[in-house]
Amino acid sequence: MEGRKLGWIPTAGHAPKSGQQSRLNIEYASFRKNIDTGGALGRAIVVIIGAIAELERNLIIERVRAGMRRARLGGQHIGRTTLALDRAAILGDRRRGQSLGQIARSHHASRATIHRVIREQMPAGITVQKGV
Repeated sequence: MEGRKLGWIPTAGHAPKSGQQSRLNIEYASFRKNIDTGGALGRAIVVIIGAIAELERNLIIERVRAGMRRARLGGQHIGRTTLALDRAAILGDRRRGQSLGQIARSHHASRATIHRVIREQMPAGITVQKGV
């Protein structure tokens, strides 16, 4: 079979949801792969293949999560490393009137990150003007 998904089975114009193929009277016959979903046995095979594919996918997810849990217990960091930013310099640049884009370019960060840093340091009630 071709992977864990049943996407290799052609459908009539769109991908019907699970169980819709029989309601829409869609049948698939392949002479090259010797598959026929027109009969009861063919439909059963498709359901079995789908169930096995879903089981395999869930097993993979469980193994990945177990590996991540084991890594965390071993003291390893999971995910991106935190961006080391000079927050005081960012705030100083903003106070000097630089735009968010200029600050982002000079600190090699995104405008959204710069906006978040400035917003975190601002007192409550004061907003950051975007783009200025």
